[in-house]
Amino acid sequence: MAKEFSQTNLMKTPDKTTAQRYWKENLTYLAILLVIWFLVSYGAGILFADALNNFRLGGFKLGFWFAQQGSIYVFVLLIFVYIFLMNRLDRKYGYDE
Repeated sequence: MAKEFSQTNLMKTPDKTTAQRYWKENLTYLAILLVIWFLVSYGAGILFADALNNFRLGGFKLGFWFAQQGSIYVFVLLIFVYIFLMNRLDRKYGYDE
């Protein structure tokens, strides 16, 4: 027995300009999040480590903490931020399920 699909169940195919706007906004999110990740991992862990080592977090120098753990925490946080942003973007352009 074949299932019948109603018109509301079929997702409309977006036009080319909508897909381009979606992709451009997606790349903007990616660029911003990657810059944040770079600044935290490379900047705070290596470039600015000496300046950050004047402060302490949990008994460790802040530059050392960013190099060892902080950049990992920020990376995981950025994953969740990206998920949130992409879900919102999908709803905005009609790609959500």
